[in-house]
Parts: sequence; C-alpha cells; structure tokens
Amino acid sequence: MNDRKKEQKTYNVLPGPKMGLVTPEYLEQVAELARRHQVPFLKLTGAQRIAIAGHQPETAAEIWREMGQPAGPRKPVGIHYIQACPGEKWCKFGRQDTLALGGKIEKTLMELDLPAKTKVGISGCQFNCCESYLRDLGIFGTTKGWSLIFGGNGGGAPRIGDVVGEGLDDDQVVALARRCIDFFREKARKMERTGRLMRRTPLAELQDYLKTGST
Repeated sequence: MNDRKKEQKTYNVLPGPKMGLVTPEYLEQVAELARRHQVPFLKLTGAQRIAIAGHQPETAAEIWREMGQPAGPRKPVGIHYIQACPGEKWCKFGRQDTLALGGKIEKTLMELDLPAKTKVGISGCQFNCCESYLRDLGIFGTTKGWSLIFGGNGGGAPRIGDVVGEGLDDDQVVALARRCIDFFREKARKMERTGRLMRRTPLAELQDYLKTGST
C-alpha cells in the first residue's frame, strides 16, 4: 500500500501549448523528453494541454526547463490557460476567430492576480464546444459577434453563467471581459470562484458595475 501511495504522489507537468495548438516539432520534443526521462504516462487534458506524469519531484524542474518554461507553474490561482475551439478559420460551423481572440484575452488578462482559479473558454459558434456557459469567463461567437458569459462553473457545484454582453466585436468583448474580471477581483472572497460569487450576488449588481464602473 505504501508503494502504491508513493506512485500516486509522483508529479505531473503541464507544458501546455496555447489554446491546444501544437506543431510536429512540439510533439517530437514531448516524445523525446518522455523517452529520455522514462515518463510512463502522457495524457491530453480537458484544458487542451499535455500532462506528463509519473516522474519524481527532482525531475520536474528539469522537464520545465527543457520545455522552455523555467519557472514551472507561475501561480496557484488565476488564469493558467485559455481554452479555445478551432473557430471560423478551421471549422465550418465557426462564426468568429477564436484563436485570434484568445491571444487578445491572454494579453489582457493572463498576468492579473485573481482571487481564485479562473477558467476561460472561447467557442466559435453556438454549439459551444468549449462549454462557455460553464466557464468562469465564457465567450462564444455568432454571426452578429461575440457573446460574453460570466460566473459559470462545471465542477461539484455546477452553475450556468450569466450572459452579460452580446453582438460584441473583438475590442468590445475584451474590454467587457476585463470589467467582469475587475468585478471579480473587487467582490470575491479569497479562493471563491466566480460561480459562488454570483450565487450570492444579484445579477443587477454586476450589470450596474459593468455600466458605471462601480457599485
């Protein structure tokens, strides 16, 4: 039993490609690294990243360096990644360019300190392949522009997020997303996800904040 527990405590590394985009060279690097470090387990995660599992703690820093990420995970909370579908460029159902918007959202929000873990999902159409209604910050495209959703959660206490904007262009949805995150930063308790925040907060309070910038 003790040996089994030790195996379960070995480390995972997630040197994730942005929005699930990979190149042949990246996959070759991962394969070579896994062979050299005798990594027993590789997995594609729900976050569109590659989990490298089963190695010992002392190997973790070396793997991160070899993957070009010397610091490893930067923070315990906040936005670690942005999930996005292929969008209009690569999917016949796509109505908006998810990958381009993902880059803009990353540039605006990724470095912010936030009260808790925050998931972002960007879907190119109303099929919502990235489950935008179940993300802390969800966005999906239509022929009229972007719709923005706030306060979703798909975990142990599921919540459908609230639609707070529709028919937005790229700049408008990025600006509104930043306002939603500002509200989250000001109002949430420590380690409180957006879904829990919105369970105890009237939607009108968020809407007033987005209109005026204060409550």
